[in-house]
Amino acid sequence: MDKRLLHHIWRYLRKIHPWYFLASAIIAGSVSIVALRHNNEHMIVLRNAVYQADKTNGDVEGTLQDLRGYVFSHMNTSLASGPNAVHPPIQLKYTYERLQAAQQEGLGQNNSQLYGQAQKTCEAEGQTATAQSTILCIQDYASAHGIQLASIPEGLYKFDFVSAKWSPDLAGWSLVIAVASLIGFIISLLYRWFVKMYL
Repeated sequence: MDKRLLHHIWRYLRKIHPWYFLASAIIAGSVSIVALRHNNEHMIVLRNAVYQADKTNGDVEGTLQDLRGYVFSHMNTSLASGPNAVHPPIQLKYTYERLQAAQQEGLGQNNSQLYGQAQKTCEAEGQTATAQSTILCIQDYASAHGIQLASIPEGLYKFDFVSAKWSPDLAGWSLVIAVASLIGFIISLLYRWFVKMYL
């Protein structure tokens, strides 16, 4: 390689120390960690709003839309984590119970005694451990007696939203700067070593 050209380039690049890049990477990385944590904390606030709306029979759809929009557009907002995490992570217990009650009411309108008989039979068979197993048992009993009850679609009370891989917010851009600065640090360090070897 032409040493004169290398020396000419070195005159300009030696003013840029690798430690500037390292400092930039550390600062941007720290900002990114704080911003990612904030993203997760805000997701938890929105998720709790969904659970509260479900419990009080409030605006469940509106709070779900807010949560969905936030999770889709921000990093580190995964709803479930760990090997024992519930999936789907959003399961609206009270919405399910209201849907179940509506079905039970419908069953009672078709036959006032059939629901009581179905409940006793299911309890005797030990199929009332959960709300879901109870309603399935009641549906089977009703079906055996000529009354068809529609099953409750899981899409009405179970939800799962996937967080963004990268988002154009403070967390995303500071992460880009941290990675770029780290790459700049490595390149400038290697260049300095290369120049010292050949000049």
